[in-house]
Amino acid sequence: MRTLLCLSFVSVIVCVSCSAQSENKDSTLDSFILVKGGTFQMGNLTDGPIHEVTVSDFYLDQTEVTQAQWRAVMGENPSDFKDCDECPVEQVSWYDVQMFITKINNQSGGVKYRLPTEAEWEYAARGGIHNKGYSYANAVRDDIEPVAWYSENAGEKTHPVKSKAPNALGLYDMTGNVWEWCSDWYEKYGAAPQTNPTGASSGTRRVFRGGSWYSDPIFCIVSFRFRDASSNRYNFLGFRLARDVAF
Repeated sequence: MRTLLCLSFVSVIVCVSCSAQSENKDSTLDSFILVKGGTFQMGNLTDGPIHEVTVSDFYLDQTEVTQAQWRAVMGENPSDFKDCDECPVEQVSWYDVQMFITKINNQSGGVKYRLPTEAEWEYAARGGIHNKGYSYANAVRDDIEPVAWYSENAGEKTHPVKSKAPNALGLYDMTGNVWEWCSDWYEKYGAAPQTNPTGASSGTRRVFRGGSWYSDPIFCIVSFRFRDASSNRYNFLGFRLARDVAF
């Protein structure tokens, strides 16, 4: 297991990997990956039409926000599966996440963090410009086992981030471990091509993606969508951060 360097949350990340830097990482935030924009076919046949979507460059955190990171900002740990600082924080509502983001943006020196849009999330999970059309966030073959903690291997709990293989962009746990909140209100897809879609302007439920330790493989495919009220909390639901390239 990699040695972790524990830092203050001045730059949002408490525990940053000390491994060699990837050439496409954000040079100021070691754990953020530059996702080069592109065009892909978004969606699946069971939840609206598959349609063409183009996204611009953005940064996405390598990992889900951990319990240690959450506690450093919020002063407490709401997770059900406690005593695992490197495990993803869970039992956080969409509204809780917005409070977390507001706090870190107030001390970020101008960098503005946010949740990824649903389109950004799916594009990144697929591997961005390296997309090979796999069902899961796998870099080398269409197989869930190497990349995900899910119902058949997780032992009914979360696991430390980075303990499975990354996808083609170097992102971990895009399949499994915990579902991840996105910024969008849920709505049925349209058929028309879109550029940088942000979802409906209002709604009753927010989108989350990726499957979890509790999920069967069918719910872990990168195009599968789930949604719930913004106020709800579950021990299988967390998040990761994104930010724009220009700030």
